[in-house]
Amino acid sequence: MYKERLRRLVIGFVTIFVLTPGVARNAFPNARPQANDRIIRAVTRELRMLPFYGVFDWLEFEVKPDGTVVLRGYVVRAATKSEAEAAARRVDGVTAVTNEIVILPVSPNDQRLRIALYRSIYNFNSPLFRYAIQSTPSIHIIVNRGRATLKGVVASRSDAQLAYMRARRVPGLFQVTNELTVEGEARS
Repeated sequence: MYKERLRRLVIGFVTIFVLTPGVARNAFPNARPQANDRIIRAVTRELRMLPFYGVFDWLEFEVKPDGTVVLRGYVVRAATKSEAEAAARRVDGVTAVTNEIVILPVSPNDQRLRIALYRSIYNFNSPLFRYAIQSTPSIHIIVNRGRATLKGVVASRSDAQLAYMRARRVPGLFQVTNELTVEGEARS
């Protein structure tokens, strides 16, 4: 029963903050589960409130049994990386923060591709437009040296496939990787 409640909580965080399920499973060790639950909720809240966190960034984290938070992901601005670390440090119960967030290189071509991908996926006449009207769209677009990765949570497999197909239509991309997860499904 306890493991089932814990599994449901993990799935809830996946849909709320778009954590990768592999990281979310590791975030709940057997030691001090209530403390980790509280830390996860608090870090999630702090990261969601970052002022420059947006559709071209991706953040995820893991809470170790000793209260260490490991931050991972990709950001466009260096300030977002340092703000994420500071936000995680402010959480009561966090003993240390390991910041493994990658700052994406500044590239006019990558910026052009980000804008083109955004327009292709979130076009006003696209069925995916409903994801764009959220405060932080749930389909994140990570572009690094001409290679795009779609991350986040969508409502159905068809939405994930549609986002991937629309991204593949953008000229100038070397590769598109679809890492979108479907709400309520655990990813292996």
